[in-house]
This record gives sequence, C-alpha cells and structure tokens, in this order.
Amino acid sequence: MKTTEKQPFIFNSISELHRALGLPKPLHPLISLVDYSNISTDISAREKGMIFDFYKISYKKNFSGKMRYGQSYYDFDEGGLSFLSPNQVISASADEGDYSGYTLLIHPDFIQAFSLGKKIKDYGFFSYMVSEALFLSEKEKELIISLFKNIELELNSPIDLFSQEVIVSQLELLLNYSKRFYNRQFITRKTANNDLLAKTEEWLNLYFGTEKALQDGLPAVNVIAKELNVSPHYLSDMLRSITGQNTQQHIHNCLIEKAKEILSTTNLSIAEVAYKLGFEHPQSFNKLFKLKTKVSPMKFRQSFN
Repeated sequence: MKTTEKQPFIFNSISELHRALGLPKPLHPLISLVDYSNISTDISAREKGMIFDFYKISYKKNFSGKMRYGQSYYDFDEGGLSFLSPNQVISASADEGDYSGYTLLIHPDFIQAFSLGKKIKDYGFFSYMVSEALFLSEKEKELIISLFKNIELELNSPIDLFSQEVIVSQLELLLNYSKRFYNRQFITRKTANNDLLAKTEEWLNLYFGTEKALQDGLPAVNVIAKELNVSPHYLSDMLRSITGQNTQQHIHNCLIEKAKEILSTTNLSIAEVAYKLGFEHPQSFNKLFKLKTKVSPMKFRQSFN
C-alpha cells in the first residue's frame, strides 16, 4: 500500500487491503470475499480515497437512507450492489452510515485465462458512479447472496483442478444476473429515466442549434454525461434500455435532423453545414449523412428544389 498526505491509498494486491482492514491473509492471493462485519480497524481514513489494482463487487445491506437517485430515493431497501474496476478512485464520507454486507475482490489475473477475462470489460456497470448502484428486491438479494456464499464455499474447500473454473463460472453468473437486474432497474425507474432522456435531447438540440458545435466540435459522450451528472456508461445503457440506441447514436440522430433542417432551409454550402455541426472535415459529414439517410447531403437538398 502506498500513499501520501494528499493522494489516495493505493492497494496493489488483495493481501495489502486485507492487512489494512485488519483481516487475516486471504485464502487465495487473487480473489477474496470480505464480510464487512469482520473488519476490525478504523477505516475513516478512506475519505481520502482508495485505488485498487483489482475488481471490487460490493453488496451493502444498508445505505443509511441518505443516498438518492436524482431527486428520488432508491426504489428498494434490501441493499444494493456497486461495482468498481481496477485503478478507479473510490471514496466515502464519514456520514455514510454503518452497513453490513460483502465485498468480492477479484484480481484480473484470476480470470485472465478464461473468456470472462475479456468479456468483463463489456459489463458497463463497472464504470457507473456510486449513485448509479444496483438496488435489489428481496428475491434478487437472496439470489445474489447465494452466489456470494457459493464462491465463499469454494474458497474454503480443498483446491483441485476445477476450483478456479467453478469460481469463475459463479462470478460470471453473478455479473449476468446483475446485468438483468440493472435492466429491471431501468424499467422501474422509467419516470426518472424518461426525464434523463428528455434532458439529453434538450442538451443536444441546444448544442446543435447554437454556435457551440462550430466552436467546440462534435459533442463527446463523456461531455454530455458530465453535464447531466451521470457516468457515460450509465447514460448509454439507460438510453439503450428505453430507445434501443446508445448515447453516440442519439448524438448522430440529432445531428442528422439538424443537418436536414439546415440543408432544406438555408443556402449554406455543404462544407459550411459540416463545419457548423462540428465536423473538421466535410468528407466525414458526407459519409455519416449518407450512412444514415442513404442519400448524400447534396441529393437531399436537391430533393427540395
């Protein structure tokens, strides 16, 4: 573990984190299941932040009732899951409240030889913010806890040729169920998500309707997400759950609609339209427009003459 007064604590191994939490040495150096009730040290210094060199999946039973999603409280009171990928900074305030639950720590080397080693990057919720945690119903909680227990049982059993494969399969099942439950969460929070969709479209219309695109170029997904105070992956996954399209596709749709409006109501050249919409090169605009509409910008304009 390395740290300075102003920098977060950096944990390069699961064993280092165990020592910092006052826990026994992990049963396996590359994977560990931690029960919060077994932590014996004062971890108030975590307010400075921590960086892990491994994946972290946490089930927290209580959140002290203070955490919100937008302007609303969380849907369920049975606890929730949060996910963290390696080299992200995590911090918590002192007033977060006491909670009980589990944290599963997985070093990338543990799954490297399995297909999950590559697929794990496709689970976007590892990049969600804390406020975008997965909140569980009673039945969902029971299922998730049972998977944690299965992994714990395997870690406490004698190691054989199948031990790692069994644990990885349980981990993949945990992630797939989490993906399903997040989709449920998008649906149950339909009102809040529709509001976020409306704000996304409003922001894009304003961006392409002013000189913003001409000055700053094409909007990036992370820029929109920051403006809406959500993580980029969460915004894309949420939009896809409602409309079937991610944030980048929404950007393109709004851009094309604005391009059609300009082409049909002004005498700006194709190059001028491209620059106005944030393109550095008109050829890129022509290519995207034809891909989306099946006609070139020039042919589209000619259809109005």
